Amino acid sequence: MALQPSRRGLAPNRRAPWRERLFTIIFESDTPAGKAFDVTLILAIGISVGVVMLDSVRSVRQQWGPWLRLGEAVFTVLFTVEYVVRLLCVHDPRRYATSFFGMVDLVAFLPGWIGFFLPGTSYMIIVRVLRILRVFRVLKLGAYLSEANILLASLRASRKKIEVFLFTVTMLVIIFGSLMYLIEGRKTASPPFPAASTGPLSP
Repeated sequence: MALQPSRRGLAPNRRAPWRERLFTIIFESDTPAGKAFDVTLILAIGISVGVVMLDSVRSVRQQWGPWLRLGEAVFTVLFTVEYVVRLLCVHDPRRYATSFFGMVDLVAFLPGWIGFFLPGTSYMIIVRVLRILRVFRVLKLGAYLSEANILLASLRASRKKIEVFLFTVTMLVIIFGSLMYLIEGRKTASPPFPAASTGPLSP
């Protein structure tokens, strides 16, 4: 899975001028309109992440809760419309949707819609900060995306080793957490077993 599909694979058919125009603005940062779109998008992402962070502060939420929720809803709708427009102006929507940035764009607004039905999951919106990676295109750092693709390939090649390492760490945490719980006993102020097990991972 590539971070960003090539322009050849995404560029729309030139028989649809409006798609070509939208594609140039949304996917290219070489033009004034494209750069303005990217900068505006990055600012919107930063503000939306700030809104989610403020909503996690109880005192701020009690005073500004309705306005913060309204801001989250507005950004969710805006990012949804942007995602749909991206799919409309590319030649191969599925190729874009399965790319790294395509999935990040999807995750940027999907938790917001899920939050309407499952309260508490809206905090997953914080992952939309990953969209700021688009600053690579604005700052002409696209050449480094190839190195990122190499890194992803290396991680995939080492997947089994990583899984074994994480499994081993998880088992050690559970074992030592249970030992702490058994040694300290119920009469002490030790936390419940699940909290004791995850204690070593807590800051």
